[in-house]
Amino acid sequence: MTPETLYAKTSDDVWIAYQTLGEGPVDLIVVFPWVSHLEVYWEQPRIAKMLRSFARDARLITFDKRGTGLSDRISRVPDLEARMDDIRAVMDAVGSERATLFGMGDGAALAALFAATYPERSAGLILYGGNARMTWAPDYPWGLAEDAWIREHARIPEIWGRERYGREWAEMSLLLDRSEPDDPELFRWAARWARYSAAPGDMLAFDHMWAHTDVRDILPAIQVPTTVVHGESSDPGEAEYVASRIPGAKLLPLSGARRVAWMSDLDELGEAVHAFLGSIQHEQSAFDRLLATVLFTDIVDSTSQSAAMGDQAWGRVQDGHDRIVRAQLARFHGREIRKMGDGFLATFDGPGRAVRCAQAIAAAVPELGIEIRAGLHTGEIELADGDISGLAVAIGARVGALAGASEILVSSTVRDLVVGSGINLEDRGAHTLKGVPDEWHLYAVTAN
Repeated sequence: MTPETLYAKTSDDVWIAYQTLGEGPVDLIVVFPWVSHLEVYWEQPRIAKMLRSFARDARLITFDKRGTGLSDRISRVPDLEARMDDIRAVMDAVGSERATLFGMGDGAALAALFAATYPERSAGLILYGGNARMTWAPDYPWGLAEDAWIREHARIPEIWGRERYGREWAEMSLLLDRSEPDDPELFRWAARWARYSAAPGDMLAFDHMWAHTDVRDILPAIQVPTTVVHGESSDPGEAEYVASRIPGAKLLPLSGARRVAWMSDLDELGEAVHAFLGSIQHEQSAFDRLLATVLFTDIVDSTSQSAAMGDQAWGRVQDGHDRIVRAQLARFHGREIRKMGDGFLATFDGPGRAVRCAQAIAAAVPELGIEIRAGLHTGEIELADGDISGLAVAIGARVGALAGASEILVSSTVRDLVVGSGINLEDRGAHTLKGVPDEWHLYAVTAN
C-alpha cells in the first residue's frame, strides 16, 4: 500500500508534500535527486523495494522538494537555503528532532548543506555518489563539462517526458551498460515520472540552478557521522574527494551500486543502510560546532561624527541605529551575538537572509544621517557561553573591514551558496585578509 501523502507548511508559506513509512527507532530522510513525485515513485517496483528496505530499521520520511511533484509550484527557482526549509518543515510536521539524511545526486549536496548547518537536527549523513558540484571545474573533473551541459540543457523541451527520455534516463542509470535487455515498461514509467514531476519550463530553470550548485566549501564543517557510497566498477575519484573533505567520513564501495540508487543491488544497499543506522542509533553527541553565516556591521566614520555632533546627539543616533539593526535581525531571523562599539556581530542559518538583512539595515540607517558597512562569510563556528569563535568569525570581520560606506561585501563561499536566490553580486577581486590563510575572492552586493 502506498503511504498517505500529507503536507507541511514552510516558514515562507510553501506547502511541501511528504510521506512516512515504518516505525523504527530512528528517522531516515531520503533527499531524492533532480525532481520527484512521491506517488509515481511507488509505481516503480525497484523504488518501492528500496524504500521499504530502508523502512525496516527506521521511520522513513520522503518529500517532494518545492516546485516539484506534489509540492507547491512556485514563481521562482528556489535556492538551497529555501530547500533546507523544506526539510525543516517536514521534520517539524512529523515531530522529528533529529534524522539521518540519505542524499542522492543533487540531493546529496542539499543533504550535506543541511547536515553542516543543522548538526543538532542531523544524526548522520549518507551520500550516494557524493555529488558536491554538478558541473566540471579545473579542480573538480567529475562534473558535467560545460559544452555537454549546454547541449543537454537545450534538449530538455524536445525530449522531456517522452519515452525517448525514459530510454536515455534508464541507460544513464545503468551506467550505459548496453548488455541490459530493453525494458519498455521502465522507459514508459520514467517518461511518466518526468511529466508528473515537473514541466519542461520548470526543468529548464531547475537545470540551470543545478549547473551552479557547489557545496565543496562547506564539507569540512560537517560534524555528523558520514558515509559516501559509490560503485566498485565506477570511477571512485569523486566519492574519494568528497569523503576526504568531510571529517571522519567513510567510503563504502558497493559492487552492485549503479549511477542511480534504485537501479543498484537493492539487497546490498539495504544492508549498508541498515548497518549505518545501527552504528549511530545509540550515539549521543553534543555538537558545539555548526555552519553559520556571520554578519559584521559597523557605522562608517563614527568617531568623527560623534565628535561633530556631541555626546547627547550622537547617543540618540546610536539608539536609533541599534533599534534598526535589532528590528531587521528579528525580521530576517538573525541571532545577535554581541554589540561591538558602533557595530554588531550576528549569525544566520542561511546566507540569503543574512545578505538581505544587511541590505535592509544599509537602506534604513541613512535617515539617521549615517552609513554602515557590512561583511559576511559562511563557515564553521564554535559556540561557547552564548558567544562564537573560529576562523569563520575572523574572516567575516576582515571582509567587513574592507567594505566602503553603504557597501556589503561577501566571501566567495557566500556567493556560491546564494546562487539562484536573486541576489546580485559584483566581483571585487582577490584579497589577502590579515591573519587569515590564502587569498579570498570578495563580492559586493548590488541593487536588484
